[in-house]
Amino acid sequence: MKQLITLTAVILSCCFSYAQTKEQDSLTIQLAYQKQDSAKVKTSIELIKVLFNSKDFQKALLYINQSEQLSTSLNYHEATAELKYYKALIYTENNDYYNALDNYNRSLNLFTQLNDSLGIAKVNNSLGLVEIRRGNYSKGLLHSLSAIDIFERKNLLNELSSAYNNLAEAYFKTNQNEEALDYNFKALRVREILKDSEGIKLSTNNIANLYALRKEHRKAIEYYEKLLTYLTNSDSDKLLEGEVLPSIGEQYLRFRDYEKSASYLLKGLKLNRSNDNKKGILKTLNNLSDLNLQQNKVRLAEYQLNEAYKLTDDVDDDNLLLDHLKLRVQLDSTKGNYKNAFNWQREYHDLKSKIDEANATPVVFDDPLEIINKPTTTPIENNTANINDKTLKQYKYLTYGLGALLLISILALLSVFLKRKALDANAEELAATNKQYKLENASLLEQTRHLEEMNQVKDRLFSIVSHDLKDSITGVKAFLDLLKEDSISQEEFDELIPELSENADNASALLMNLLNWSKSQMQNLEPKPEQFNIQEVFAEKMSLFEKKVNQKQIILLDESIKDYVYADRSMVEIVIQNLLANAVKFSRVGDVITISNRERNGNVLICIEDTGVGISKENQEKLFKNSGFTTRGTSHEKGTGLGLSIAKQMIELNHGKIWVESEPNLGSKFFVELPKAKPIS
Repeated sequence: MKQLITLTAVILSCCFSYAQTKEQDSLTIQLAYQKQDSAKVKTSIELIKVLFNSKDFQKALLYINQSEQLSTSLNYHEATAELKYYKALIYTENNDYYNALDNYNRSLNLFTQLNDSLGIAKVNNSLGLVEIRRGNYSKGLLHSLSAIDIFERKNLLNELSSAYNNLAEAYFKTNQNEEALDYNFKALRVREILKDSEGIKLSTNNIANLYALRKEHRKAIEYYEKLLTYLTNSDSDKLLEGEVLPSIGEQYLRFRDYEKSASYLLKGLKLNRSNDNKKGILKTLNNLSDLNLQQNKVRLAEYQLNEAYKLTDDVDDDNLLLDHLKLRVQLDSTKGNYKNAFNWQREYHDLKSKIDEANATPVVFDDPLEIINKPTTTPIENNTANINDKTLKQYKYLTYGLGALLLISILALLSVFLKRKALDANAEELAATNKQYKLENASLLEQTRHLEEMNQVKDRLFSIVSHDLKDSITGVKAFLDLLKEDSISQEEFDELIPELSENADNASALLMNLLNWSKSQMQNLEPKPEQFNIQEVFAEKMSLFEKKVNQKQIILLDESIKDYVYADRSMVEIVIQNLLANAVKFSRVGDVITISNRERNGNVLICIEDTGVGISKENQEKLFKNSGFTTRGTSHEKGTGLGLSIAKQMIELNHGKIWVESEPNLGSKFFVELPKAKPIS
């Protein structure tokens, strides 16, 4: 249907353009053969109107200048007034308000002398539009209101459409939303009579926006959805649709209909991305992040706000930026990042003050025909200039005295300190000897404990790996036996393929662990630390999960930075791989997994965060114990065979720490802290 409408519009446009060209050619020929009289001026005005409507302003202005000379010489004031009016219209279209106002005023004076009420009304309506554009809303209102009465009495629908729209805009700009809504409805009714499709869309959109501003959300939705029915596949309508869809989503969000809100917002995001409409993308991402914050999907909201923030420099819309800053405050407050929240709040208030100031005091341009000299202000004299020389000398002597006293105090304290240091030197020497004996004994105890730990970890590792690897291989072997004996149908074969694939993936993961371990000479479970770039490990391990992530439609974000840790690389690789595997295992469709790192207390803090199903407090206590605790994932995935207890012991062997923070249905954060350099013994 939309394609048919678009095709019809194109055909009509071509026909109209052809008709205009034909009329223009006819008037041009007619003008060439006319005498230098009033009839020639009338023909010229008709041609100027055609040129103006076709937006050929340069040629129209050429004919206006030629015709003005003729009409003036003929004292043809009616024509001169009309020509001045069209000249002003062209200057208005070019945003040359100085020349526009000059010609409007000249035209108005002529129409007034002629007692031409319609001409006066036309000029006043146009003057109203110019003043509104310049920010002189009060003047604009007065001009437009004076024109309305005449247009209504004469039932001039085209002129009324423009005047009603001007008044609606002026009332809106002066925060008189009730009157703005009233005149938008009047403009809509006139435009429906005129079958002005573009005007209908404009008025309907204005009405919807005003209802949204008044927090009449269902009324706003009604008119936004009505507007969608008017749109075609034209480029301009696609841009408008990109604005309307997130607006509807925002209205549904206001009364917490999350499902419908998400539907419209996601459609809007897709459309705006395809149109490369940065303003539409920013608006949609703002609303999507608001939606996710309301549903406690903090990670996803942060991802969307980060994308939106990149667009704020390219989009000149203070209100959208204000909405974004407000959401930033909410996000960081939710995360407990109160310092960041305070900074965002400060930016928010600065911008809001700027907007409020602009709305409270509309921009008013000086009358271009007047020169206004603004008085200069006299600066306030500095009170300190009144201080006499005597007082300055007194302050100077006082300063010298205080400085001398301070110097004497420092020297006295230094003397006491040196004496005390000499007395303590012998005592420190004796204490150091005793400390050495204690350290040697503690070192022997630590070595013994370390060896016991290593044996426990090694035994536990091979126990888990051998058990789970055996299970996976047994599953594969059973499947192959069925195939060998030809005792399985095609349907049964298809049903068992996913299980076979899962067993193979588990076996592969376990073998990978063993291979990694062999690289670090696992036989003694003695860490072989080195300095390496942790970001490289993240990139390598994330690539292993691309297929699984795509299958589950999970968003995998790498927010890591280049930094170095001092640890056994193979051990760290195993831990990172298994933490990622767990994150994927317990994430749902659309969830976000984020890998990041930062400096903390001179160490590297690694965080693997997901927005998945989360972990209960009860199960959190079991995670790092040697209990063989495991659960199935969101797609019924089995564990990899390497428990978090092993991961914990590996990290601790490298002088690090590992812990978890999690909330059911909100997600989990696994933290690993490792040294950046060799720990000082």
